[in-house]
Amino acid sequence: MTSRPGSTRSGTLFDFPAKKQQLEELTDRMGDPNFWTNSESAQKVVAELKTVKSLVDPLEKVAGELEDAEALWELAEEADDEAARRETVEQIRSLSTLLEKVELASLLNGENDAKACFFGIQAGAGGTEACDWAAMLLRMYTRYFDHAGYKYEQVEMNAGEQAGVQSVTLRVTGPFAYGYLSCEAGVHRLVRISPFDAQHRRHTTFAAVSVLPEMEDAQIEIRSEDIELEFIRSSGPGGQHVNKTSSAVRITHKPSGIAVFCQNERSQHQNRQVALGMLRSRLAQVEQAKRDAELAKIYDERGEIAWGNQIRNYVLQPYQQVKDRRTGLEVGNPQSVLDGDLDAFIAAYLRHRASLRK
Repeated sequence: MTSRPGSTRSGTLFDFPAKKQQLEELTDRMGDPNFWTNSESAQKVVAELKTVKSLVDPLEKVAGELEDAEALWELAEEADDEAARRETVEQIRSLSTLLEKVELASLLNGENDAKACFFGIQAGAGGTEACDWAAMLLRMYTRYFDHAGYKYEQVEMNAGEQAGVQSVTLRVTGPFAYGYLSCEAGVHRLVRISPFDAQHRRHTTFAAVSVLPEMEDAQIEIRSEDIELEFIRSSGPGGQHVNKTSSAVRITHKPSGIAVFCQNERSQHQNRQVALGMLRSRLAQVEQAKRDAELAKIYDERGEIAWGNQIRNYVLQPYQQVKDRRTGLEVGNPQSVLDGDLDAFIAAYLRHRASLRK
């Protein structure tokens, strides 16, 4: 991985002394009176600080509470105090959730896991029904982002003709955003009584989720002669600015044929920068897929957004269940999942993915 300026990298995720040192270095840098002179560089340091703190703080808390529990147990043994013993056991049990977070974080050791990401949802075949499912997924994921403490901004959106969303791309930032959200990449299948069917028949529809790590400029070089720029008028809701200026940007990478589009920002320059970031991520994805069979299967060989390719089924009729086909995890309350309760699915897939890499 390319090191960020001023950072100290260690060979393993939980080289705790190295992480502590890195945290101290970043904190010292933020204390420099000239720290905010370069806003872009400063924001990268702040983001890195948050990522390192997300590793160090839980470990320090676990270590501290385990020390307290050990001391309490010794006192209980000396006094032969059964009530104190039970209190110690409960204290240790209460650490289980935090310990699970530490365990899952230890699985995020991929080259790009700590990065921000571009998170896309694409409706499959099925017209309005599929677009509505894509909109449901957008709601589910933005609720999960809020719950998990991630920040997100819309990069582009194409609305469905009658309802819902044809496609949408979000930029998601936060500690290990790509590492966690990459667990959701793939085709998602919904079975329900369609609200758009006058005969109230059961329908099956599909949408695909894609997740790309945001690549830094130095990691993926894009030559100006290899791209074609188009400046076009923004579309969709967005106030007076939309539809009145040609600020939206489409960039086509001529050697690969990859095209990206950004319309969210208020200037051509801003949209161009975001679009270039997306293009770097797409190009990095293609290169990684050539080396990594698992990613190749998720992205290059995903094929049609339809039956047989899904990673997860959301069944609302004739029974209630969400089941992940990769891990076998089942949840009998689909509404809680659609409200953003995805922790169990992400945790299960992180463990599954780690087992495949052994």
